[in-house]
Amino acid sequence: MADSRTFTARCVFPVTGPPLPNGTVTVQGNTITAVEAHGVRAADEDLGNVAIIPGLVNAHTHLDLSGARGQIPPTSADQFTDWLRGVIAFRKDCTQLQVKAHIRFGLAECLNAGTTLLGDISSDGASWDAVAAAKTRAVVFHEVLGLSSQRFQHSAATAVRWICNGHPGTATCSPGVSPHAPYSVCADRLPSLTAALPLLGNRITVHLAETKAELELLTKFSGPFVEFLTELGAWDPSGLALGPTQILDATRAAKHALYAHCNYLPPETAFAPNQSVAYCPRTHTAFGHSPHPFREFMKRGVRVCLGTDSLASNPDLDILAEARFVHASYPDFPGDQLLRMLTIAGAEALGWGSETGSLEVGKSADLVAVPLPDREAADSHELLFADHPGERRTMFRGEWRD
Repeated sequence: MADSRTFTARCVFPVTGPPLPNGTVTVQGNTITAVEAHGVRAADEDLGNVAIIPGLVNAHTHLDLSGARGQIPPTSADQFTDWLRGVIAFRKDCTQLQVKAHIRFGLAECLNAGTTLLGDISSDGASWDAVAAAKTRAVVFHEVLGLSSQRFQHSAATAVRWICNGHPGTATCSPGVSPHAPYSVCADRLPSLTAALPLLGNRITVHLAETKAELELLTKFSGPFVEFLTELGAWDPSGLALGPTQILDATRAAKHALYAHCNYLPPETAFAPNQSVAYCPRTHTAFGHSPHPFREFMKRGVRVCLGTDSLASNPDLDILAEARFVHASYPDFPGDQLLRMLTIAGAEALGWGSETGSLEVGKSADLVAVPLPDREAADSHELLFADHPGERRTMFRGEWRD
């Protein structure tokens, strides 16, 4: 039997309970065996002026765009299709070897930030080998594209073969599918993909209501997306039968359904318990979108988690920096809710909530030691979300990462 080790620090944040000043976390093998208040158990190691929090969850990213940092600056929200043109041009210029190098680079940046679970949308599933071999949990969503029925069928069949013939899942990496967005997938064929979800990992993610132009396209068949899709030879209005609400209904069958952005989704939109929103704060702000409705969603009980999006639109892949940005932008937003968005909400959204996302007995020993400022605060969450430098230490499955 593996030795038991007990760690203490200035504050322990279990997430599912209140913070524990000078609390302890006990790990045996790869499992948490105790989370206790100060004085209950003697510690084997004092980590010092840090917060012990669960491993961080980056629920939405595109690792294969990690080579695009600084090359495709975000446009204004009403010129989003110009930015998409830049992304497409960047992808076309990359060789397969370059894509693999970009994936490894982005993955390393995620892990260095303390991420122990990520959701990656991957063209052709290209990130699987690197992610599955890394010291992290993940869902790799194979992207599906095609506004015409024929192209969608081909893309969906490719995703099915990819999962069924070699990528059924491991102890730490699960497959999923990502019909890209309402403007890029054939609505009539979407039910055939969702019907196959039990074979495809039962996890799905969709970019939804990201821009006003997307909604204009879906409701009026007009706007900048028409020209954009025509240029690509992909314009097929017969494929645009579903708006955001219908997309939610059509993908409800997934055990775990995650919708990226939802910037312009009405706050009163009905979500099922298995449906979640991934909010990417700094990317959202970079494009100049209207204020995100995440607070309204959460007041209605909708699960909202955090993502970084890609380095084509974000300065880095540090998911804690996303949370700190939210804290700075919305200082009245409760710190305990923000920490949930950063951890357990993402784990539940990606289908790993029973294994990770909080410091609880029986869960995987995934945790991060985050340096804290040398000052006091009435609410310890204020210290955690202060913009403070320092090297983080990350434990994954009971082992400290190098």
